[in-house]
Amino acid sequence: MSSSGAGRGGGGGRGGGGGKKESILELAKLVDQIVRVKCLGGRELKGALRGYDELVNLVLDDCEEFIRDPDDPERVTSETRKLGLVVIRGTQVSLVSPEEGTEEIANPFLAGDEEE
Repeated sequence: MSSSGAGRGGGGGRGGGGGKKESILELAKLVDQIVRVKCLGGRELKGALRGYDELVNLVLDDCEEFIRDPDDPERVTSETRKLGLVVIRGTQVSLVSPEEGTEEIANPFLAGDEEE
């Protein structure tokens, strides 16, 4: 057995590269900005992004949750409730987008159903 570390288990993880991976998300440029977060269960939140980590755990300050329509759980209303400072687990995050500079557009797939 050699003591050079080239033996068993010295590959640096699954990829074997050993270097630090770059995140595909560029959340650093969104820190201290208002962001909108969509979660896997359908919840939508808006708040100032104060921090994050490599697992996409997020810290939002002055957070508000958008209330869903009681008649249609898929539809989110403009009604909100204040939550304050929250931590969102990265496993629940499906989308993070800046609030500034985004606008809602018509769903092109729904338009196709009406014409048939």
